[in-house]
Amino acid sequence: MAPVLTRLFTPLFTVLLLVFLATMVWTGSPIDVKREALIAFDMLLVLVVGLVLYAASARDPQTPPDLFDGLQFVLVVSALLVDALALTAIAARISEFGFTPNRVAALGENLILLVNLTWSAWLYARFLRDRVSFAVLEQWQIFYLPVYSVWAAFVVALFPLLFGYR
Repeated sequence: MAPVLTRLFTPLFTVLLLVFLATMVWTGSPIDVKREALIAFDMLLVLVVGLVLYAASARDPQTPPDLFDGLQFVLVVSALLVDALALTAIAARISEFGFTPNRVAALGENLILLVNLTWSAWLYARFLRDRVSFAVLEQWQIFYLPVYSVWAAFVVALFPLLFGYR
């Protein structure tokens, strides 16, 4: 099922992110800093990471790069740009309204996504240029998965103490 879902949703999410970025350039408007919009963008970025994981699990690491790998690269780079915009919006919210548990959790999640997407884009670029095997990208994704779990555990276990149960 992973190969079918990956092949179906990767082009759709790539187009969605590219249209969003083009719209932002065209209108000159930054991401709306409303909380609901930032949550939607975070969910979208998590779905992109999921698609990358699906692609890694469904792909034979010995196969040379193809057009779909290039599309995955465009998806990751566009998600990286959206994440940078979301981080800018989160920073604006924090500077305007201060630190809250939700804002700090969102900031941490987006920084974690930024690292994952940045390194994934770098590895995809190197893979597409025949500098590394796909297995390196696959290993990176496997290595990085626990980071999400550690952050979630930190938020659940320590945020109530750090923020006085607010």
